[in-house]
Amino acid sequence: MADTMQFDLVSPERSLASTQATAVQIPGAEGDFTAMPLHAPVITTLRPGILSVTSASGTDEYFVSGGFAEVTAENASVLAERAYAKADLTAEIMEELVKDANMQRDASHTDIAAKYADDMAAAARELGF
Repeated sequence: MADTMQFDLVSPERSLASTQATAVQIPGAEGDFTAMPLHAPVITTLRPGILSVTSASGTDEYFVSGGFAEVTAENASVLAERAYAKADLTAEIMEELVKDANMQRDASHTDIAAKYADDMAAAARELGF
């Protein structure tokens, strides 16, 4: 049985992580889940939230604003719209993300945009911003 899986986290700006992971907690749009080696294949959209990666060096946390995750038995790849190491996240960054989500909601008047704005605001509150 495999003990680790390859994990990669990328955003349009840069690659944030590439490591062998034992577990990846993913904020899926349909609910949070943990990907582990030999996980059943799945592709899902992400909601704004904390993505947590456990590896031999410990646990690293990242904030993702949305995007996609693809999980296979050997890999977990996350393509994030925007992503930040949790330690680098500031009140100013979160304010801008919430503001952008609210502007999208107000401009489109769709249920999807409203849900995204609500999820972004909830993530900001959960993080204490």
